[in-house]
Amino acid sequence: MVSARSAGLPVVVDAMGGDNAPEWIVAGAQIAAEEGREVLLAGPPELLESSGLNVLAASEVISMDAEPGISVRQKKDSSLIRAAEAVRHGRACALLSAGNTGAVMAAALLRLGRIRKVARPAVAVLFPVLGRRNPTVVLDCGANADCTPSWLLQFARMGAVYARVGFDVNKPRVGLLSNGEEAGKGSALVKETYEMLSTEEWESCGGASFAGNVEGRDLLLDSADVIVTDGFTGNVLLKTAEGVFSVITKAILAASESSDDARAGAKLFFPALLDTYKTFDPDNTGGAMLLGVKGVCTISHGSSSPRAIASAIGVAHDLAAAGIVEHLTSAVEE
Repeated sequence: MVSARSAGLPVVVDAMGGDNAPEWIVAGAQIAAEEGREVLLAGPPELLESSGLNVLAASEVISMDAEPGISVRQKKDSSLIRAAEAVRHGRACALLSAGNTGAVMAAALLRLGRIRKVARPAVAVLFPVLGRRNPTVVLDCGANADCTPSWLLQFARMGAVYARVGFDVNKPRVGLLSNGEEAGKGSALVKETYEMLSTEEWESCGGASFAGNVEGRDLLLDSADVIVTDGFTGNVLLKTAEGVFSVITKAILAASESSDDARAGAKLFFPALLDTYKTFDPDNTGGAMLLGVKGVCTISHGSSSPRAIASAIGVAHDLAAAGIVEHLTSAVEE
């Protein structure tokens, strides 16, 4: 389903959000524009007008270490707030920011609002799976440190919609993150959620199937299309995966330079590794999506490279064009 409201509209990018803003953000936006994406930059015109892209004027910046709630209320002319308002007023189809995550979520809630009947929005992150076209949608990855079983049930439904709309998974398999595959494993939260997800009523309403408990080692395997957990655990899982990928990449590169034989072998072996590297490279995945607000809101890592920003713009545009918010609204109101 293509959203008529979003058709032809640009993705508005918070040009001042991120560790390397505005340079890397603008460079990523330019890559996306060269690839045929419509982009609108929000920020001070004097810093952005040389980009060759359309600019939405904003005079203030919300810093990476700012207190989220206070900053979004006080800095009403910030690049983040102006970007969120552009989506609310129909000037843009989606918002992207690599800035202060808490502030991005607060701005989305205050300016876009929650979808009716959504208890709490959730941050959905895409994890690649080797040999499978669609990634695994993992949520919540940081919006809600403490959760209730009913919230996790709603996350499961929203995650299933994301998998269906974003990656054409007909009947997504939903797994519940736990410390063991057996039904009796897990915290009180996991055990109660397990019982609720196991009902035929949930599966029939959610348009998904329950795959049971999954463990951390299943994250990159073809065990589920959606994995549900609380925001504290999900964020730890995300940061751990990022750290492991970084360390392994550095270790392989160091080993390849350890001797003349290693360098010679690397020249032969590295081309075969390239596709695998691209599969797991976060720069090719795009940003995390905040599910549950009345607009497409994508959050990128603060240190995102220009390529990562361009990928995230593409993801945001495609989800808006596919009518992800309309699909989510229909799902949670069933």
